Amino acid sequence: MDSTTTAGLWDRLTGIQTAPDWWLVAATGLAALAVVAWRPLWLPARNAITIAHEGGHGLVARLSGRRLAGIRLHSDTSGVTVSWGKPTGIGMVLTAAAGYTAPSLLGLGGAALLSAHRITVLLWAATALLVLLLVRIRNAYGLLTVILTGTAFVLVSWLASAQVQAVFAYAAVWFLLVGGVRPVFELQVKRRGGGAPDSDADQLGRLTHLHPVVWLVFFHTVTLCCLVGGGRWLLGL
Repeated sequence: MDSTTTAGLWDRLTGIQTAPDWWLVAATGLAALAVVAWRPLWLPARNAITIAHEGGHGLVARLSGRRLAGIRLHSDTSGVTVSWGKPTGIGMVLTAAAGYTAPSLLGLGGAALLSAHRITVLLWAATALLVLLLVRIRNAYGLLTVILTGTAFVLVSWLASAQVQAVFAYAAVWFLLVGGVRPVFELQVKRRGGGAPDSDADQLGRLTHLHPVVWLVFFHTVTLCCLVGGGRWLLGL
């Protein structure tokens, strides 16, 4: 069926794709681990985690009824999401809690799709989320990083072979799962040294009157559980 027609596009989207060999799935996981563990690779790759982090803040802000003013992504891989609304309450708590958990939760959702052999759905859904994020970016560096990331997904989705699409999808999901873990440890180290007084954990501490360490434990629990659960799905265990 012609993939350029509406029926062809729908058939392509809803069809089931063949997963790569088990060894290739494991190899993409090891590659993601190497990128996250080796600082020279991690520093530029961390931009993708920041996109997911700030996107998580923005999405939950909108879903909780807050007005999203804009998102900025910076070259040092930091970011900021500004939303308007009630400064306290469940909406603000959920918005603040969404950042550090978003990459891992996105990775878990991606692992669920890949375990169901929905590679095309994953690639197109990621592209759609990046497009939605793009209209909320308010600085040049942020626009550049989101456009480049989205372009990579579009090119792979439309031009690459089925095998390349599968490897790319598995590598992206592994990176979200593994890469979602490291920023929480980095935040823990910064706080131990007296840095990051306005971190998400500290903001949540002020909002909920719980010690920020409680929220660090929460972030660790979510990210590590997503890594274990998502990894099992990806490896078919």
